[in-house]
Amino acid sequence: MADEALRPTSRARRGGGWRLPGPIDRSLVTVGELTRLSGETLRYLIKDLARGQFPWGEFVMQAWFVVSVSLLPALLVAIPFGIIVAINVGSLAAQVGATSFVGAVNGLGVIREGAPVVTALLLAGAAGSAICSDLGARNIREELDAMRVMGVSPIRRLVVPRVAALVMVGVLLCALVAMTGVIAGFLFNVYVQHGTAGAYMSSLTAFATPGDFIVAELKAAVFGFIAAIVAAHKGLHAKGGPKGVADAVNQSVVLTFLLLFSTNIVMTQAYLLIAPPQVV
Repeated sequence: MADEALRPTSRARRGGGWRLPGPIDRSLVTVGELTRLSGETLRYLIKDLARGQFPWGEFVMQAWFVVSVSLLPALLVAIPFGIIVAINVGSLAAQVGATSFVGAVNGLGVIREGAPVVTALLLAGAAGSAICSDLGARNIREELDAMRVMGVSPIRRLVVPRVAALVMVGVLLCALVAMTGVIAGFLFNVYVQHGTAGAYMSSLTAFATPGDFIVAELKAAVFGFIAAIVAAHKGLHAKGGPKGVADAVNQSVVLTFLLLFSTNIVMTQAYLLIAPPQVV
């Protein structure tokens, strides 16, 4: 009883008789864990590359898996996306008499926003969920604990190659989606909306800059890193059997979508502030 009387209460330990609500408290804990996992992943990645100990075999296997589950859906999504943008842009341009700018608006829309967003959705929905379920299944089978007992870091052995694979494939996939979307919009505008190929390409080349494509690729790399880190975090902390793994996958996809769209807004606004559009 005396020991219990001297033991500080949870309210006192939190300092001042109040504490954060449960959802906010858990959110802050999740942010801290994601930040720590990101730092450890980058540290192991840089150290292994510098020492020549990077697991290239696991990296290639994971990269091939990501490509196999996301390449075809990326193409199937990029084509209708480019056509939808062309339909709306072409219709609006015809109403205001600015058909000569269809190529610029369509191309910039696909390159700046369409390609990174489509890439992010595919990485989170297809590759991220698979990574989360794989790590979650290993966790509930206590494989990760066995690795720790043997002195092997699960982050170094399992998370790092998956993160590197998603970043690399995300960059390549974004370029493919951008090219496919622009070509689909061009063909639809020329053969369906009866636009002029020369006007489409001249406006696109007049307004589009290499910086637009570089920013899109940078977004894809950041999105791939976020998707891999969130999926790995939820998989490493999955508990409660198969249902716990399913819940972790669901949480991973939802949280990744929220972070990706928020990050997209920040990066787009930062790019426009650093490199404002030039009047041609």
